Amino acid sequence: MTTEKIDNITVQTQANVYFDGKCISHGITLADGTQKSVGVILPASLTFNTGAAEIMECVGGACEYKLAGSDDWVKSSVGESFSVPGNSKFDIRVEQAYHYICHFA
Repeated sequence: MTTEKIDNITVQTQANVYFDGKCISHGITLADGTQKSVGVILPASLTFNTGAAEIMECVGGACEYKLAGSDDWVKSSVGESFSVPGNSKFDIRVEQAYHYICHFA
């Protein structure tokens, strides 16, 4: 199931802009204090480092990703998600805009 709407949130109006504008996100805080980010990655091949563990949920478009220590690229599209351990990294390839919700663990 794809998340289409998130109710009762606070949005950081200042965008987080990474990789010369190829990734743009906004931080959100739910009523219970849970932190997430909602964003888009434009066509690119990028490497992200994680602090906390993350679950990347695809809500539009598609990507291919490769977790640290793996040689395999895995496809992820609308309705799918992938988990990234904390203090790690992952590579991501995007051919068309990839819209996501990053759920921090």
